[in-house]
Amino acid sequence: MKIVIAPDSFKDSLSAQGVAEAIALGLAQVWPDAQLLKCPMADGGEGTVESILAACDGELRRTRVRGPLGATVDAAWGWLPQSHTAIIEMAEASGLQLVPLDLRDACTSSTFGTGELIRAALDAGAQRVILAIGGSATNDGGAGAMQALGVKLLDAQGQTLAPGGLALAQLARLDLSDIDPRLAGVRFDIAADVNNPLCGPHGASAIFGPQKGASPEQVQQLDLALGHFAELCAQALDKDVRDEPGSGAAGGLGFAAKAFLGAQFQAGVEVVAELVGLAEAVNGADLVITGEGRFDAQTLRGKTPFGVARIARQHGVPVIVIAGTLGEGYQALYEHGIDAAFALASGPMSLEQACAEAPRLLRERASDIARVWRVAARKA
Repeated sequence: MKIVIAPDSFKDSLSAQGVAEAIALGLAQVWPDAQLLKCPMADGGEGTVESILAACDGELRRTRVRGPLGATVDAAWGWLPQSHTAIIEMAEASGLQLVPLDLRDACTSSTFGTGELIRAALDAGAQRVILAIGGSATNDGGAGAMQALGVKLLDAQGQTLAPGGLALAQLARLDLSDIDPRLAGVRFDIAADVNNPLCGPHGASAIFGPQKGASPEQVQQLDLALGHFAELCAQALDKDVRDEPGSGAAGGLGFAAKAFLGAQFQAGVEVVAELVGLAEAVNGADLVITGEGRFDAQTLRGKTPFGVARIARQHGVPVIVIAGTLGEGYQALYEHGIDAAFALASGPMSLEQACAEAPRLLRERASDIARVWRVAARKA
């Protein structure tokens, strides 16, 4: 019996590695002789670096950078020395988790620190940079990151713009003369779980601005400012990527990465699957178990269980999901390679209790699944 365990992290509870280990323990109680392959996964958001480093021979590095509101933060990033690949989670430098709820400000938060992480990767000799861009606190179109890499954003008086997306309304000219020349020799890949454009009703400001502290009026102002930024970028770079899928990811960092760095957009789960060798692990397996904190219709937008199921389906391997909760519309995933889904809780309990007891609950659900599978096999 060969079983691949490929979950995402359970937010505020367990890392993907922790989830995989708990599931493996539950399965081993029923199938002590089974071959259990743990492949911790992520979809471009929190935990991407950890998942890749858990499966690859890599290093965790740290760099002091400017946080989303200007305070210095200690940001972790991954390094794969054999392939000279850097894995950067923008949330480590510019993430929402770095900003207390009462201080969130989509108008002034900046991706400058993410640009500093890219610069650290260049200093290390990176030939490829994977930008995992989930969980941002920013709505600046990636302008701050580009400033950290040498792009000058100037107003009508020739002064450098203040940080944040709202200041982009005052942008009069881009000066690219000091952009870091090493960028031209590096392959950039965007790993994300959203495909929104930069502007408009489905853009960065409208969809994600409110959770970052933007009022309805500020959402409109930010959308106009990002549109103005995109227009001047199109003139300076002779290409316009504002409407491409993923340009609105991470408050528009996807836009800047495409426009200035030539980055290619990939679903985050596909990037992680490639690096951890998920397809090779699934080949010849009897079962795949995946999971995430909340399994619902949004999973179809490219989250981990959806990506894992696509790969498993190519190899004809059944997939079972264990999730913290089963949300509205999760049944739609049954048409996309998911065979069954189970919620974690064994009875009425608070979210705090479920998070605290997640290791035990995961072991129990995995053991239950194995027992049902074993009975079904006997009846077959």
